[in-house]
Amino acid sequence: MKKTLTYVLTVLMAGLVLMLGAPAASAHGGAIKLEVTGDGADNVNVLATYKKDGHPVMEIVEATLTAISADGRSFGPAPLRSAPEGQNLYHLAEPLPSGEWKVTVTATAPSKAHATVKVKAGDIAASPVAATGPAQNKAAATATVADDEGAMGMPLKIGIIALVALLAVAAWIGLAWRNRASARR
Repeated sequence: MKKTLTYVLTVLMAGLVLMLGAPAASAHGGAIKLEVTGDGADNVNVLATYKKDGHPVMEIVEATLTAISADGRSFGPAPLRSAPEGQNLYHLAEPLPSGEWKVTVTATAPSKAHATVKVKAGDIAASPVAATGPAQNKAAATATVADDEGAMGMPLKIGIIALVALLAVAAWIGLAWRNRASARR
């Protein structure tokens, strides 16, 4: 009986060690990908993900933006700043002047990357239809799903770790009480 409890306790502790070691094993690195889009007004959004697995880049991305308009004007190089809307989302600190632009974003850290797209900058129309069109609804739904996955993942892992640790401690206490009781007899 004592051997069985020892084996159970060992398996529980091994599971706990594996669960605690999992975040370190999921560390990212390597090449990044930049997705550049206009925000529908006078700014540009840049989403940084890892090429290998598509996960968000959690390190600080150092990137600049340059742009050339259809009529020959130039803008930048301007640094990108972390956006409050997301950890791997970046945007310009200053507005992009109105017009059609060929935008190039170049990242130097955590790895080198670049992307070039055409963007139309200007004021957002005051029409409520423009703010709730299918593209905006799809983007909002995608952002909500991504946020929900990230928000539930870590608390769930922490809960599982805590439960396994609690079971291991309970098994250890039960074993100690049983040994203590048998020693008194």
